[in-house]
Amino acid sequence: MRTRRKQPDVPAPGSPWSEIVPGLWMGGHEFEGRSGAREFAVVRDEFDLVQTLLRLPGHGPDPGVEHHVWPIPDGPLDGTQLAGVIRLARAACDALDDGRRVLVRCYHGYNRSGLVVAHALIRRGRSADEAIRLVRARRSPWALHNDLFVAYLRAGLPTARLLEELTE
Repeated sequence: MRTRRKQPDVPAPGSPWSEIVPGLWMGGHEFEGRSGAREFAVVRDEFDLVQTLLRLPGHGPDPGVEHHVWPIPDGPLDGTQLAGVIRLARAACDALDDGRRVLVRCYHGYNRSGLVVAHALIRRGRSADEAIRLVRARRSPWALHNDLFVAYLRAGLPTARLLEELTE
């Protein structure tokens, strides 16, 4: 299964990760460093919980850091994949409630991580459009540029999941 499409027109973010709301960060595995060159984002122990939607060897986190891995494509998701996104968002919310620092990451920290973070924000009372705007404002205007993921958020992930399961 391919988990990342080649998108040369999409710029790398300017930082490895960005705080969306206090304690909730989204990021990726690659970013544009100060020199303009692409650099790897390696997580050590900066976060209490790391959720990884695209796993690359050598990118951390350190042993002892809670790590949830749920690889999904940056494209259409089936019911099982959507259920995993919902579980990750719930775990992120639970960790935030416990005062823990959470990083949700994918390749650049735009789409897959944006889907989980935006759903967590919706679970915490924001509308889908508010969550999408906040993710884009805090991470990058390129965040959630996957129109399908935006549609999932606007429909509601539980609804999208049920619809996907009906078509399977």
